[in-house]
Amino acid sequence: MSACIFCQIIAGVLPAEIVLETDDLVAFLDTRPVFKGHVLLVPREHVDTLPDLPAALRDPFIEAAQRIAVAVKDALGAQGSFVAINNTVSQSVPHLHLHVVPRTKGDGLRGFFWPRTKYADGEAASYAQQLRDALA
Repeated sequence: MSACIFCQIIAGVLPAEIVLETDDLVAFLDTRPVFKGHVLLVPREHVDTLPDLPAALRDPFIEAAQRIAVAVKDALGAQGSFVAINNTVSQSVPHLHLHVVPRTKGDGLRGFFWPRTKYADGEAASYAQQLRDALA
């Protein structure tokens, strides 16, 4: 088994609140979200960074990111989203992942300072279900 945390989530070895699954991609809630509803999108195939993403996955990856960006607005009442990818520097897990963070005017997010929050017991499941419903 890979030591990669995201590969372990994809394999079902580690738990996660999955919000979207395709043959090639998985999206799940970040366990340390910037704001509640913060989603990570990853390819099932272990890929380190965006430049390593196979050409065949580029369109599906971006299409899924678009869908998730719409879902955080529709399901969670966000006014918009912050979408980001770190490559190597500041990449906490060396497996390509795209962040979709729900945003609301005046939410306090400034620049690239990402304060983190926590979900109360059972709260992550509720956020994940709202997003799954919006993505269905």
